[in-house]
Amino acid sequence: MYDKNDPRASLASAATAGAPPQTGLIAEPQLGLFYEEPPALDDDSGRTWFHRGCNFVTAWSEAAPRGSFARTGQIDEYAVLLPERGHSARITWNGAAVDVPGYSVAFVPPGDSRIEMPDGGPLTRLVTVRSADLAARASNGDAYAAGRAHIPPFTPWPEPSAGWNVRHYSLDVAKKPGRFGRIFRCTTFMVNFLDANEGPRDTTRLSPHHHDDFEQLSLAVAGSFTHHLRWPWTIDMADWRDDRHDHVRSPSAYVIPPPVIHTTRAMDAGTNQLVDIFCPPRLDFSMKPGWVLNADDYPMPTDA
Repeated sequence: MYDKNDPRASLASAATAGAPPQTGLIAEPQLGLFYEEPPALDDDSGRTWFHRGCNFVTAWSEAAPRGSFARTGQIDEYAVLLPERGHSARITWNGAAVDVPGYSVAFVPPGDSRIEMPDGGPLTRLVTVRSADLAARASNGDAYAAGRAHIPPFTPWPEPSAGWNVRHYSLDVAKKPGRFGRIFRCTTFMVNFLDANEGPRDTTRLSPHHHDDFEQLSLAVAGSFTHHLRWPWTIDMADWRDDRHDHVRSPSAYVIPPPVIHTTRAMDAGTNQLVDIFCPPRLDFSMKPGWVLNADDYPMPTDA
């Protein structure tokens, strides 16, 4: 369903293509509209919103100058996104401090850590639902009370080949023909900082597609977007849903459930920046040579 010029057109097709979808897989998208919802936390460190998917929690913060965000006994690795230039962070782990410039993604090992924002600014932390304290703060936590039987339980990927450390990567990466976005992965997450749309997306070059068994978090950090969703028809009419066309501004989080067909259109006249996030990392993206920019630091599962 991809345009022939879309790098994803080369991904392997699902073996079950053409088969009728299973029944009982229906779930609604989860919208977190941080620009209009009250924050879950509002203190001297800033304002923070929490929104979850099946396997993960996103914490969007508007950090105050000198804002500080600590994790004690963090159970697994987590991701940190600094989406704007000029808003840096100091991340301390295992007694060592690392200065991370704005417009970067960082991965923080398990254990005790602290993120300090000297000048404040936007900050996103991504943790798995194994961080039960943050999962409990999610405004949409009830949406997952019954679970998602068709989404496999979270399993971490192998530890970094050179051992645990705070790792960070600049998002200032030039486009390259045949590569899709700017993809980084760790043991828990895959973060794709997509190429920005300057102005609205061409409506003749959309990319409707679906995922069989994993969610996609689309995090809007600049501009606005319309998420278009279509539920497949199964043999059970109770599964059928009307199409959705949800317009969202920034900042917002939109969790797209499988196996819903979806595509997203950038809408604003200026810069529209979307970040696609997956937990755990995607194997199909990881198997494309050159797509994962930090692949040398984080090995794939041995049975991949």
